[in-house]
Amino acid sequence: MSIDNLKNAMPEYAKDQKLNIGTLARSTELNEEQLWGALVAAAAATKNSTVISEIVDEAKDHLSAEALEAAFGAATVMAMNNVAYRSRHMLGDDYSNVKMGLRMNIISKPGVEKANFELWSITVSAMNGCEACLASHAQVVLEEGLTKEQVWEAVKIGAVINAVATVVDIEDAR
Repeated sequence: MSIDNLKNAMPEYAKDQKLNIGTLARSTELNEEQLWGALVAAAAATKNSTVISEIVDEAKDHLSAEALEAAFGAATVMAMNNVAYRSRHMLGDDYSNVKMGLRMNIISKPGVEKANFELWSITVSAMNGCEACLASHAQVVLEEGLTKEQVWEAVKIGAVINAVATVVDIEDAR
């Protein structure tokens, strides 16, 4: 099970995604934990069991058990936060100071370096289309010393893994 399995299953219409995922899996912008955590968080955010199992099986060779759990944690807390913060924004200024009232302790104690967890939160927030979370987490990672190129790499991972999951869904339905 691996990214190669996903690539090999790509039909001709998805050649770009086959090339993109191959390139991103060899990222030089991110360290190993950042890269594989972003891939796992993105896979989890797709909710596609094939994409999740293929990426997680390979990620186990690159991530500690704690980092793997933190990547899943980033995907799940952002699944909640992206809906809540995006909705609060769409409801307008009358809701800007309403207390969120949701538990999100993993953000303060993720079990990995803060910058890495925040980077994975960027990946998922980009996938879920939450402008507020995307901007907030990007600001944190920049303050933690990461670069704009690293932020963009995390966004690209989310974009490509989302596209790969779409291909898998299309092919499963055919």
